[in-house]
Amino acid sequence: MKHLDLLFIGGSGIISTASVRLAVARGHRVTVLNRGSSTTRELPEEVERLTADATDAEAVAAAVGNREFDVVAQFRAFTPDHVEADLRTFTGRTGQYVFISSASAYQKPPARVPVTESTPLHNPFWQYSRDKIACEDVLVRANREHGTPVTIVRPSHTYDHTLIPTSGQWTDVARMRAGKPVVVHGDGTTQWTLTHTDDFAVGFVGLLGHPEAIGDSFTITGDHAPTWNQIYSWLGRAAGVEPELVHVASESIARAIPSVGDGLVGDKAHSMVFDCAKLRALVPDFATTIRYDRAAFDQVAWYDEDPSRQQVAAELDAGFDRLVEWAGSLGTGSTS
Repeated sequence: MKHLDLLFIGGSGIISTASVRLAVARGHRVTVLNRGSSTTRELPEEVERLTADATDAEAVAAAVGNREFDVVAQFRAFTPDHVEADLRTFTGRTGQYVFISSASAYQKPPARVPVTESTPLHNPFWQYSRDKIACEDVLVRANREHGTPVTIVRPSHTYDHTLIPTSGQWTDVARMRAGKPVVVHGDGTTQWTLTHTDDFAVGFVGLLGHPEAIGDSFTITGDHAPTWNQIYSWLGRAAGVEPELVHVASESIARAIPSVGDGLVGDKAHSMVFDCAKLRALVPDFATTIRYDRAAFDQVAWYDEDPSRQQVAAELDAGFDRLVEWAGSLGTGSTS
């Protein structure tokens, strides 16, 4: 296996850290560029660190100087102007520019499942997703018109030991343990694909430096797609309780709690099941090895290990109380 010179822009986040670790374990030379702020996710000692704000094009250019890389993996670009700045900085200086887009860019609601790379990119509900689509458009055009060696990857909900997948995250666990109902969108039966970051890393690192990945796009998700009722129930079991679930329409939750509204109506409200055969054709060792029914125990244990991590969002908690009261007044869907 050829050892590569890799630049990860980001590199210490939920999605990227495991990929950095795996790349180092496979013998690649890894440089991480970020702001250098403290993180709960430690990187291997072998990683070279460059400090710059990833959103500041001049700072990034200054930090990398005249260096060239086999691969530049961009985890922190969210708008097309940022991607255009990257192209100015790295064109001619990397053999592959990998852009981390989002599976939320796929058509919502999807006309057909499973979702594949040929599913249209269209999300009228969430600006974040539309911006990712615009970024992809810049890269597709650069590849088509100038032969720029780009690869686009689209993860869905990728998590580690810190990121609880429910809308309330730790606030939901605190409510469960306090005997308060938790709010689940819809009737809780839509499916949601959850991919552990360690599994994502196998697919992602496998694409780096792969000649057949150039000029193409890949969904990187596992095949573990539980219902939301299952997700909340598994989380409750890990927290040592049997949760009471109150079902509320996604649109009603979005109106009552705008902070979760876009991501809910624009993504989580829809059943999202993916076919990653295209990725497995290039990375045959990619597979789901970690399921959330077990990973929930790791998450709760991490929060219980240090009570200072157990932050309850007061406004969110109050919003859930209002929704539970409203649902009760209508006599709708409380289950345990």
